[in-house]
Parts: sequence; structure tokens; C-alpha cells
Amino acid sequence: MIVRSRIFQFSTNSFPIRFALAPPSKLHCRQYITSSKMFPIARAKSLDHLVLTVKDLNASVHFYERFLGMHHTIFESRGAQRNALSFGQQKINLHISGKEFEPKAQNVHPGSSDLCFLVEDSVDDILERLKDEEVEVLEGAKIVNRTGAQGRLRSLYIRDPDGNLIEVSNIA
Repeated sequence: MIVRSRIFQFSTNSFPIRFALAPPSKLHCRQYITSSKMFPIARAKSLDHLVLTVKDLNASVHFYERFLGMHHTIFESRGAQRNALSFGQQKINLHISGKEFEPKAQNVHPGSSDLCFLVEDSVDDILERLKDEEVEVLEGAKIVNRTGAQGRLRSLYIRDPDGNLIEVSNIA
């Protein structure tokens, strides 16, 4: 009969604990594993902001204000005027292509993002409004079922002026 080690993991309020129980005939000094490499360096709790690189600032601001009800804000940082879109407790900073602020992502270019927004309005109502405004809705102009960070979603997909994929969703 072969008896194998079992590894157990549980969490305390401050960090995860992982240890191994060896079979009785194989007890040795590595019975309890407490390596610091098993603990995260930092633990993310929320997303504060993200950055979109855009070709046309005005077109992007208009799109996100009109289609998602965001608010355009202008602020100063390190002596430069910056643009952002605010909604809830989140913010999207807008960088104009070729005029990005440092530091920046390694490969920045407009149209490379895929973003999902949870919305208050029914996606059924939004779909009808988009059709009335002749906005192209992807996935056959239908509402589709997806899975997000908070569980099942009912979603529709459109593109912003730069070609970023925008998912508009309700929690199912």
C-alpha cells in the first residue's frame, strides 16, 4: 500500500497557511512548509483606475458620456493637464496616442482593450436604444450570457471610436 503526502491550505485574516502532512513512515523536517514564497507580495482589493490610449479625445469623451453616462473630468498632475472619465468610484484616464504620460504600458495603442461595464439600466432596454441610434451591436445584435467577476451576466457588445470592445452587462 502506498501512502502519499497530503497538502492542506487554509487562510487566516492576515495570510494563507500551507502545510504538508507526510505519511507516518516518512516524517521528516519538511513536515510543515512555511516558505515566504508562498505568500503574495501584495493583495489587491479593488481597481482604482485604468488608462485608455485614444486617437481622438473628443470622440472618446462623447462616446463614453453618451453611451455609458460617464463624466469627463480635467485635472492637473505633475504640471500637465490630464483627462479622465469618472463613474461610480472608478476612473478611466485618457491618454492621447503619441502624447502618453510616463510611465506608461510597454505597448500602447488605441483599440486594444476589452472592457466590461455593469450598468443600472436593463440590457434589453439598452439594446433597443442602440438599435434606434443605428449603433452596431456585435454577436448578432443579441444579448448573450457570459460569466464575470460577480457571476453570471447578460451582456451585449459594441465598439468605442478606437475599436475597443465594450461589454455592457447586467448581473443575471
